[in-house]
Amino acid sequence: MTKRTKVELFEQIRKAHEAEGISIRGLARRFGVHRRTVREALMSAVPRPRKACERPSPAIGPWIAQIDAWLEADRTVPPKQRHTARRIWQRLVDEHQAEVSETSVRRYVAKAKGRRPIPPAEVMVPQDHPLGYEAEVDFGRVSVILAGKLVELWMFVMRLSASGRAFHRVYGNEAQEAFLDGHVRGFAHLGVPVRVRYDNLKPAVVKVLMGRNRAENDRFTALRSHYLFESFYCRPGLEGAHEKGGVEGEVGRFRRRHLVPMPKVATLEELNELVAGGDGLDDLRHIDGRRLSVGAHYELERAHLKAVVEPFPVGMALRPRVDHKSRISVRQCSYSVPVTYAGRRVDVVLGAERVQVRDGTRLVASHPRAIGRGVETLELDHYLEVLQVKPGAFAGASALAQARASGRFSKSHDRFYNLVRHRLGERDATKAMIEVLLAHRTLAYDAVVAGIDAALKVASVDPQVVLVEARRVGERGAETVALAEGLTRFDRPAPSLSRYDDLLEAR
Repeated sequence: MTKRTKVELFEQIRKAHEAEGISIRGLARRFGVHRRTVREALMSAVPRPRKACERPSPAIGPWIAQIDAWLEADRTVPPKQRHTARRIWQRLVDEHQAEVSETSVRRYVAKAKGRRPIPPAEVMVPQDHPLGYEAEVDFGRVSVILAGKLVELWMFVMRLSASGRAFHRVYGNEAQEAFLDGHVRGFAHLGVPVRVRYDNLKPAVVKVLMGRNRAENDRFTALRSHYLFESFYCRPGLEGAHEKGGVEGEVGRFRRRHLVPMPKVATLEELNELVAGGDGLDDLRHIDGRRLSVGAHYELERAHLKAVVEPFPVGMALRPRVDHKSRISVRQCSYSVPVTYAGRRVDVVLGAERVQVRDGTRLVASHPRAIGRGVETLELDHYLEVLQVKPGAFAGASALAQARASGRFSKSHDRFYNLVRHRLGERDATKAMIEVLLAHRTLAYDAVVAGIDAALKVASVDPQVVLVEARRVGERGAETVALAEGLTRFDRPAPSLSRYDDLLEAR
């Protein structure tokens, strides 16, 4: 017997009552239902909606405390990097192997947050994106724990509109060097599309003109000329945000998926390795409504993108003067150079991630670009010559404090320095320590540290012992490289001088 639906039951009750005039009690007895159901059927042919079940959720029960803890911790986290219900469910499955449905998690999180329905947004017109035609570019803010401190950084994002594949890289600022460097790396990673869509970022736009016209920065124009792509600008303000909704949504999606919980890293390079890993994982994801994964879709798009032949030179050339503390000032931050350049002007190449100082063609200093303003980046090696003359300044030198913090002035260095100070006193100890530090210029860092450790084992405070042991370690580590047999194809026979002999005989 086919099971009847409630609508069909109501129809049978109503027909029996209409045709036979059976009472409510009689109808209840005939159809095996309660009299309340009969009355409901006679009042309306459409059954009332089923009441929502309010039973407890045993599967999610053991994880409620963990979910509450994550939501509570989000109170101290920037709003754009707080947990969504989906991210909570992903962490429960990935980190705790929880067997719980995403629906159950969403239902509980909505109840816990007291969410209300969001009113419908402005209606957008669906767009078609041909393969290889367009990409979108934007910057987004991210917060991380960098070297033990909470800092706000900028993430450059370039997203292909057709496949949805994106390139991400984090910088200490959104200055023009970072903007250009992001393009260079993004094009190398993805390829060059026909057109790139922007909002009115300052590194590209000097002035917004009528309509879509813009007065552009010369360096951005040079970048565009180098890669031969077209630029398209969105309307200013919030009105134009939806015109590049793909990259706007990508910034938030990547931040929630790969930067929640907040990363804790020692360096910006370590953070960008984490970001690159996220790009690799995203190749496996599926955008809603698409059969192919992002990576598979990109393989189809790759043939429609121009390959990069030569990268655009991003660095900005500057020529600052070195001050009396052997520092140069670049973008409100200070960087040390060797003391022999004090009072002189030097050539500086300011990149997105490094500051390089040159004397003509020779590189004399290279620093990672500082994050923030008023930051001082000093290298102890740059001050060794002046510290030989002023040994009393060594113990309190800012460059020494930074070397200790970075680990360059290691615990072995400190133990040797303390032992020498105990034996020889402050002045002679500083001179001995500087002699050891100067060895880093000609010997491998690990070899010098091994030499220090060897001297400490015999309780020697003679820097020559350190140098002898360091050279011995360096010689053991050196390898003899034999010429490959394949190089014999470059051999040439000895030149013949017979023609010159003929000329001499002819005379």
